[in-house]
Amino acid sequence: MKAIILAAGYATRLYPLTINTAKALLPIDNKPIIDYIVEELNTISEMDFIYVVSNSRFAPDFQKWAETAPGTLPIEVIDDGTTSDGGKKGAVGDMGFVIAQKQLDDELLVIAGDNFFTYSLKDYVAYYKEKNCDCVCVKKWENREELKQFGVALLDENGKVIDIEEKPEEPKSDMAVFATYLYHRDTVPMILEYLAQGNNPDAPGNFPAWLYQRKDVYAYAFSGECYDIGTPESYYEVCRMYEGKNK
Repeated sequence: MKAIILAAGYATRLYPLTINTAKALLPIDNKPIIDYIVEELNTISEMDFIYVVSNSRFAPDFQKWAETAPGTLPIEVIDDGTTSDGGKKGAVGDMGFVIAQKQLDDELLVIAGDNFFTYSLKDYVAYYKEKNCDCVCVKKWENREELKQFGVALLDENGKVIDIEEKPEEPKSDMAVFATYLYHRDTVPMILEYLAQGNNPDAPGNFPAWLYQRKDVYAYAFSGECYDIGTPESYYEVCRMYEGKNK
């Protein structure tokens, strides 16, 4: 199994914090957000390699970070060649870029590099193995207005996805989809197919919204927290909540 950490965005909503620092490298309790992700990836026995896809502006910073990144899994930083928010490839575009560049032919865990969460990726992989299907990661979300900013999944009684819509005006359920995905080996080429058809390359949830109509996709409902750090205020709030937790 390989991992792709998506870290090529410019996080303009977090300015001025992210003018000179990638969002994934912002610290929470004196540790970069991406460190928490890599530590969790290192708990997965099937995982053997991590790719971090960045943009040209921040790729050197990620290269420096990778020299002392936690864990034992090998890490490669890939520069997607973009230099501005207006020219970015989008999350699915970056997934396709890495798959094509590295000719990936393996199971794939895709995660947003700005995900700060407290659930277990090892448990998520165990669920994926049990279902033997591609999986998305969901949490029950009470605030209906906030749901409109997420992908929203409608599930059957067994947790199978029967609908996903990205940022819906009228959410069909209260299950918010978070940017952590598990794909079978035979699904990986379909990411390139999706892009070749001219589908939306931006938000990573657009791909499973296309995929569930072609293959069974299941939803892992995690216990714990996952934070959407979209503004300086929300970043400082999470920092306050987790200050001193690493001691």
